[in-house]
Amino acid sequence: MSPVRLFVALAAVLVAVVAAAWWSVRPPPDRTARLSLAEAMASDTAGYARAVAPRPFVFPQDHGPHPDFRSEWWYATGNLDGPGGERFGYELTVFRIALAPPDSTASADSSGWTSRQLYMAHFGLTDGVGRTHRAFERFSRGAAGLAGAHASPFRVWLEGWSFEEGEGGMPAMRVRAAQDGYAVDLTLRPDKPAVLQGDRGLSQKGPGIGNASHYYSLTRLATEGTVETPRGRVAVTGTSWFDREWSTSALAADQVGWDWFALQLADGRDLMLYQLRQKDGTASPFSSGVIVAPDGQATPLPVSAYRLVPERSWRSPHSGIEYPVAWRVDIPQENLVLRVTPVVDDQELNVSVRYWEGAVDVSGPGGLSGRGYLEMTGYGDGGTARGLRTSAE
Repeated sequence: MSPVRLFVALAAVLVAVVAAAWWSVRPPPDRTARLSLAEAMASDTAGYARAVAPRPFVFPQDHGPHPDFRSEWWYATGNLDGPGGERFGYELTVFRIALAPPDSTASADSSGWTSRQLYMAHFGLTDGVGRTHRAFERFSRGAAGLAGAHASPFRVWLEGWSFEEGEGGMPAMRVRAAQDGYAVDLTLRPDKPAVLQGDRGLSQKGPGIGNASHYYSLTRLATEGTVETPRGRVAVTGTSWFDREWSTSALAADQVGWDWFALQLADGRDLMLYQLRQKDGTASPFSSGVIVAPDGQATPLPVSAYRLVPERSWRSPHSGIEYPVAWRVDIPQENLVLRVTPVVDDQELNVSVRYWEGAVDVSGPGGLSGRGYLEMTGYGDGGTARGLRTSAE
């Protein structure tokens, strides 16, 4: 959203930009302070490349970094099952945030520690049986091998957390993260081709030229590997979602956050829907989505084609923020009325910028089922679950 992942997560980018703004003025953030989403998105964009028009995507090169842009992220989520009825959800996001434009005259030294790139990563793990969610955050400069990204061979890392090409090379991908007794080590293999979001991969997030991102998704990846919790290590299989965005952008003045859904239905269809929320509670006209058929054919969905209706709220005991954790998703042209419910209510990430990101279950007409991930940001900046208006109102 995105980091500007969100935006949508997009996804996430906004979280990345928050970190960039913070690190440009002070050392690594302490855990007792928080920036508002609007404050973080107000940083300078001069000197960076902008997403102004559709561009050709080239793989596997575009899995790698785009350092001319201010921020980008690599984002994976998934729902996983163990042989004994275990249920897990995971998130790993790595953000790259430029601290100075590519043509900046910022001083350099020969120590190997100087870098214009900051990396931030979030790792979250939901245990559906234990009804728990744990989240972790790391920061590092892109120097001395601590963090970085390259396209060939594909690898993005922050210390021991990483995305890298899998056995046999891309498009297979290996995802690894571990901290405090929680870990994932997974191999992801796409079952569908990449989906170019928006206009041939140009995803407009607000008015004005350049207020956009280059954005693609791998909406369904067969996943296998291991998950570790304090109870032990479990072999798992499941399905993941992978998002890539790069951008030099900001929220519009009247935007406060977003709600982003990545849903994988049992009939083989995948859905990405998001609404950028405005200060008055309505959805920005720059909100959008896509439905991906079992054969990979993608159909864009304008915000007028769907309704996102909050049905139940949960108040965090950690932050006091109220989130709409259960939703109804209406897509009339597809004859779909879906109900989206959290695997665990408490999937709030208490990191530099608080947001809710978690595994969800989906139910629909005729016994249709599914799973996915939901991301919600900006509720601590004045938007509340109770005050949210639906996209059709």
